[in-house]
Amino acid sequence: MLQFTNTLGHKLEQFVPIKEGEVRLYTCGPTVWNFPHIGNYRTFLFEDLLKRYLKYRGFSVIHVMNLTDVDDRIIKVCNEKGVELGEFTERYARAFFEDLNFLRVDLADNYPRATDYINEMVVIIQGLMRKGIAYRGEDGSIYYSISKFPRYGELSGIKPNELKVGARVRVDDYGKDSAEDFALWKAWDANDGKIFWETQLGKGRPGWHIECSAMSMKLLGEHFDMHTGGVDNIFPHHENEIAQSEGFAGKRFVNYWLHCEHLLVNETKMAKRLGNFVTVVDLRERGVDGATLRYFLLSGHYRYQLSFSDNSLEQASGSVRRINEFVSRLEDSLKSSKDEGSSLDSDTAMLVETARARYVSALDNDLDAPDALAVVFDLISEGNRMLDRGDLSRRSLEAFLEFMRKDFDSVFAVVSTLSDESLGELESRLLEERKAARRAKDWKTSDELRNRLLSLGVEVQDTHDGQKWRRVSKTR
Repeated sequence: MLQFTNTLGHKLEQFVPIKEGEVRLYTCGPTVWNFPHIGNYRTFLFEDLLKRYLKYRGFSVIHVMNLTDVDDRIIKVCNEKGVELGEFTERYARAFFEDLNFLRVDLADNYPRATDYINEMVVIIQGLMRKGIAYRGEDGSIYYSISKFPRYGELSGIKPNELKVGARVRVDDYGKDSAEDFALWKAWDANDGKIFWETQLGKGRPGWHIECSAMSMKLLGEHFDMHTGGVDNIFPHHENEIAQSEGFAGKRFVNYWLHCEHLLVNETKMAKRLGNFVTVVDLRERGVDGATLRYFLLSGHYRYQLSFSDNSLEQASGSVRRINEFVSRLEDSLKSSKDEGSSLDSDTAMLVETARARYVSALDNDLDAPDALAVVFDLISEGNRMLDRGDLSRRSLEAFLEFMRKDFDSVFAVVSTLSDESLGELESRLLEERKAARRAKDWKTSDELRNRLLSLGVEVQDTHDGQKWRRVSKTR
């Protein structure tokens, strides 16, 4: 039984889609005002794991991830630097997609940008004003009256007696203990400079929260299955999304809310304002490959905090290497296998089927990645012992490979395909130099050469049968 911990209700619930066999999923994407740090990517990769597993379980997934391309921070920087809104945000949007490719993310069906949905936001705000749920303040901006939505606070756990009725907050990001009427539409002032829209609401721009309501309801409908994000999004952003959307449509907005916990550095949340953040670009320049970073960010349960360190990356690199060495051994053994008519022996069949059942059970239980990975490594250990004994038939090798490719890698996406392509003269020379360095146990030179090759787009793996390599995108 597939179950998830629903933030709305704060309990583990069986997952039942609105339409049988189909899941409509909305994931909060980046604000394209800077490069996301790897704490942000922990959430994006949790969402990728969720989507991949839903597809593995047979669901058709319609996935929308927004790009926030207008908010207070973006406007401030554009005005300070004197650059156009689109020119400024496009740089970071482009870098975001490069990172997604590096991290092997299964792309969403749609990446809407907030500035393309201003008309939809206006319609929702007008509807809320007609119902008396929204009102125009003395400053000309339009605010949502939280006192008119009795269920306000159910997602975040804020108590009704804590609501500051009548108090208003115009900024997008505000205190976690400050439940106040929030801005849906911000009347233009001098601080906005050239960034505004002329609409039936007047000259101004949208608040941050209304953007996701407009994009998600336009693309997925007024009632859909799942909405995800980081725990920072629970309040105020997702709480306000629910209030806006349900106040406008008069029906349940989303059935299941899932939230990913923080990535920590020295026991402190990774955050730009704290200056303790690391970007994907930073790690690529250090020679960290996409599979390693992906594995690390997926290795902890999404509802628990995960600590980042150089040691944690080294451990992830070792785990990915072990996975790929096992797959490589299976493929090499299969190539040399002569028993074309062999059958699957009962021991292997039982071993693989038991692993598959345990793997599915772990992920069915609130996407428990650590338990699922433990199952995979148990299977790898036993599989390596069988390979060492040389007692795996062709069909048994195929059964192991099917699990590693179709069951495991379709979800976790860290298995490499080693290449038989030809190498350039420089690449071949560096590989030979690295081979000599390893024979001499000169690990420092070996690592330096590995990083040099990675910068050229050649990822090296050390297997039981020596060095193997595959083509990857060049590091930035």
